[in-house]
Amino acid sequence: MDFLDDRRALLRAALLAPAGLSTVARTADLATEKGPGPGIAHALAERRAAQIANVRYDLSLDLTGEARANGTIAIRFDRVAGSGDLVLDFRGPDLSDLIVNDRPLSTQGRRDGHLTLPQALLRTGANRITARFATPVAASGAAIIRYRDDKDGGVYLYTLLVPSDANLLFPCFDQPDLKARFRWTLTAPAGWTVIANGPLAERSAAGTATRWRFAETEPISTYLAAFAAGPWTHWTSAPAGDRPISHYARASRRAEVDAEAQIATNRAAVRWLADWFAIPYPFAKLDLVLAPAFPFGGMEHVGAVFYNEDRFVFREPPTLPQRVNRDATIYHEISHQWFGDDVTMRWFDDLWLKEGFSTYMAARIQAELQPDSNAWTTFLLSTKTPAYRADATSGTQALWQPLDNLDAAKSNYGPIVYNKAPAVIKQLAFLVGEDGFRRGLHDFLHDHAYGNATWQDLLGAIGRASGVDLGAFGRQYMLRAGLPRIDTRLRPAGDRIGTLALVQRPARALPGDPGGAWPMKVRVRLGYHDRDDVVLETTFDGATATLADAAGLPMPDYVWANDGDQGYGLFLPDARTIAWIVARVGTVTDPLLRALLWSGLWDSVRDLRVAPDRYVAVLLDHLPGERDEQISRTILARGATALDLYLPDAKAEALRPRWEAALLARIDDPQLGYGLRKDALDRLVATARTPLALGRLRELLAGRAMLAGAAIRQPTRWAIVRRLIAVGAPDAAALFAAEQRRDTSSEAVKDAFVARAATPDRSVKAAYFTRYFDDATLNEAWASESLGAFNEIGQAALTLPFLRPALDRLEWIRQNRRIFFLPAWIEAFVAGQRDAAALAVVDGFLKAQPALPIDIRRKLLTARDELALTVRIRQAGL
Repeated sequence: MDFLDDRRALLRAALLAPAGLSTVARTADLATEKGPGPGIAHALAERRAAQIANVRYDLSLDLTGEARANGTIAIRFDRVAGSGDLVLDFRGPDLSDLIVNDRPLSTQGRRDGHLTLPQALLRTGANRITARFATPVAASGAAIIRYRDDKDGGVYLYTLLVPSDANLLFPCFDQPDLKARFRWTLTAPAGWTVIANGPLAERSAAGTATRWRFAETEPISTYLAAFAAGPWTHWTSAPAGDRPISHYARASRRAEVDAEAQIATNRAAVRWLADWFAIPYPFAKLDLVLAPAFPFGGMEHVGAVFYNEDRFVFREPPTLPQRVNRDATIYHEISHQWFGDDVTMRWFDDLWLKEGFSTYMAARIQAELQPDSNAWTTFLLSTKTPAYRADATSGTQALWQPLDNLDAAKSNYGPIVYNKAPAVIKQLAFLVGEDGFRRGLHDFLHDHAYGNATWQDLLGAIGRASGVDLGAFGRQYMLRAGLPRIDTRLRPAGDRIGTLALVQRPARALPGDPGGAWPMKVRVRLGYHDRDDVVLETTFDGATATLADAAGLPMPDYVWANDGDQGYGLFLPDARTIAWIVARVGTVTDPLLRALLWSGLWDSVRDLRVAPDRYVAVLLDHLPGERDEQISRTILARGATALDLYLPDAKAEALRPRWEAALLARIDDPQLGYGLRKDALDRLVATARTPLALGRLRELLAGRAMLAGAAIRQPTRWAIVRRLIAVGAPDAAALFAAEQRRDTSSEAVKDAFVARAATPDRSVKAAYFTRYFDDATLNEAWASESLGAFNEIGQAALTLPFLRPALDRLEWIRQNRRIFFLPAWIEAFVAGQRDAAALAVVDGFLKAQPALPIDIRRKLLTARDELALTVRIRQAGL
């Protein structure tokens, strides 16, 4: 494949190419003259990758302290002759007793998280560095997170180093393409259990504490180094002939954890992937940790996968979407063991390479191992839909995202990486064919095992295996921002089709867009009520795909231009199809097709071609017959958006009695399964406003009403209390206090904190806002979970004064909070508004901040454009 046909690709290829020794020579004075500056600059990373190799870290940490951990480190590596000074990274509070090849080096020169090791102390070939260091331990903002269990007082520690916090934990060369072998030695209080990347080699007494020594790992990137320590309870599964898997959780939650099911799901994923890739599981062991207040859904650390405890412990009977989502998280993290851990992107500009493939592979695993899960329907509704939403805004960016410094890498995480990337990969697999796709992935993983790769390496392997030239595909999907809008052009000739074509154009005009057509192969369905449907395959030739085989066929009832959901783009139905969806969507038996048609109707609302109140009416017409939990959940969520955001208040209030009556009927319908009834209740809790609906919520709290014959459990109880607080119910304070007394679970304090954030009182909001920044004991996960309650849409006028202060803190948040907190913050504060006044605040901020970092600006523009669309729909008066 020739990816150098255009200048942009040439530039990017030059940036991605490994630095040679000539580069080292040209930049040899970088550290000594002006220092590398804050963070890990791309230039620094390229230089170091050419200087050293075969890195090993021997790490010892004492975890018996409360606010800090003291440690020692020995670093070994091989160095290229004549490669100049070497920069070591460390941002922790203390670094001392540094010895370089048996010669001491002062640490007084440490600046901006770096220390220069002069070439006079370095050798050609083998080198060894030792030092003492200390790192902070805290509830948030530290490399070691400390969590205290309010139930039993137990203290738990765990690390989280992605993308560039390894150098906050220990001195290192913190970049993904300097993979290293790790050997951990961790001293913890007696009675604790410690888990790390490698297998346990030895455990011994160390005074009143216990020392845990772990075997050396395979080569892994620094961000994947990890440990967890605390009074964990655990389960171990060791079937004959298979690897043991141990599962760890808080001791106070042992009775709530369905450990056997979780272990079985992880094991099934390992087996399936090893077979499908024809490459064995690449690491020595696999442990699973349910981390309390974990700020991600999961993290793929080698040998010790961390999962979000809240998402993995069901405190009430789970619905199908909850079960599917939990399993999908497992499949995603286990896929990372191959895509991300074994083969890692060379630099975080290719972040999509690991995240996109893990999400895509998770859907494939689920589709095969759980055929009843309708995995590709989930993929459409949960993965592709958020991708379309973000990619159609002015805040979008290409899959390959230029990155000058790892300090900014955390802001590259988002729907383009997690949602667009897997959607594009699905199109790639369809375009090249199953056989070539699978062989290409095997070759890619085999050729780069325990190493690093780029998107060019991936497309090169797939292109060679399939015989398909992927040059245009790489340019249009990897290097170009945005997505196509595909419109159907159907022209009749009497009662027959005259011509049928699909026409694509950019969904939004973006500055600097290079133009051109997105390569794409799709299937087009012609739907009939009186004969079998016809499905035709077509490939875009430039901006148009003409379906010559459709000419002369009977005019269809409807046309769906992306049958099977293989294409990537906004597929907008024509007027004929919209009319058919409105009347007949509930009669479609295939769940994926029905979900696609519902999505086409919703996209038509957002395209201002269908009025939002019309959507709600259609939804209520077809809702009684909908039996798919995932579709029901999605269309109801969109109906709530239409009511709460898109419709002017008068129109929304006119529809609410019918809306709430439909939900109550669904809740009370004994013919429906628990999941459908629970979903209806969740939607009622989120939108209840009339005395009838609020009265039912109070009855559920009091135990006078049931759900599917059983009393509601604690998560739903707190959701109801939160709703009554949000609407300013006169008895809300008393019900809140009663719930605090009633709930004795380990989650009671957190749930109360979240619920109280919904209080419609400016002083309460101000107190929360202050705590978000000034309370060092507030766990980041708790803060993130409370943002939606703080920004209840019905309180938009109350929270509007907080919008500008929230925007003013964006750079601080990027610097001091984890990956997903910044987009969650922006989404909560901007999406909590719906009027032109709020849009003016956002636009005023953007105008006043021309130097706002581009990654923050893009995320804000994404939310801003959604708010602008809301304002446009509300003002359209459709």
